[in-house]
Amino acid sequence: MNANELRQKSVEELNSLLLEKSREQFNLRMQKGTGQLAKPDQVKKVRRDIARIHTIIHEIVSV
Repeated sequence: MNANELRQKSVEELNSLLLEKSREQFNLRMQKGTGQLAKPDQVKKVRRDIARIHTIIHEIVSV
């Protein structure tokens, strides 16, 4: 997910995307805990996507 793509979305869209990514992160953590995680790098990508979304939300709100 690109930061430029995120900047084009509204705050509501970003919040819904954040909720979706948080759920995905939870599911990946559960898979990791049970040893069923097929792609370990996915955890890192989702975590960075969440951080990127938080950053864009704070940029929009502070302006």
